[in-house]
Amino acid sequence: MNAMTDPGLQPSASAIRIQESPLDTSKAVLDHFLPSGEPYLLRFDKGQTLRIVDVEGNQAVDVIFYNANDPAEHYSATDTMLAQGGIYLTTGSVLTSSEGRPMLTIVADTCGRHDTLGGACAAESNTVRYALQKKFMHSCRDNYLVALQHADLALSKRDLVPNVNFFMNVPVTEDGQLTFADGVSGPGKYVELRAEMDILMLVSNCPQLNNPCNAYNPTPARFLLWDAA
Repeated sequence: MNAMTDPGLQPSASAIRIQESPLDTSKAVLDHFLPSGEPYLLRFDKGQTLRIVDVEGNQAVDVIFYNANDPAEHYSATDTMLAQGGIYLTTGSVLTSSEGRPMLTIVADTCGRHDTLGGACAAESNTVRYALQKKFMHSCRDNYLVALQHADLALSKRDLVPNVNFFMNVPVTEDGQLTFADGVSGPGKYVELRAEMDILMLVSNCPQLNNPCNAYNPTPARFLLWDAA
């Protein structure tokens, strides 16, 4: 067994592991298209496999994962990076919780690299990164709050933690600076995650209009879900 086929292997900071999925889209129990700039909240069960599709290419899909049975336990960027010894996610990466437990495993990935550091856009980051007049533009943080406001959950803005930016390219320079670069994804690229516990997923299909990585044009995302074999 090699690094390409063993989902338990942990990729290094620079590794890209492309792995196609054997799953049949006609057998999916959920197939949901999410328009650009919109939020999404989904619960799925341990053993199910979720596919996130970059429909038109280079769209950032900002996601936070929670333990569906105890949302105080959530995805932890720091624990994930420490456990795998790298800053990017790809085939074989295990997303680790704030309690140090496996939440999801990436079992297939045709993009090859996903960001853990760039965070979700917000009024404050729009101001710092772009311009003062961008402060009130729609943001991922707004999306998260809208989704939680309309859900019957004991979650609020204090539960928003650092997220995964699927399909986003945020290289780190030699002096430790983050750079928002052109994407490495493309139309139809996807990432698949197997749930290692019951999961509540909070999504913002990023509405960002100021970053050239998506050609200033946010696009839809697609979510498919399969039951355990």
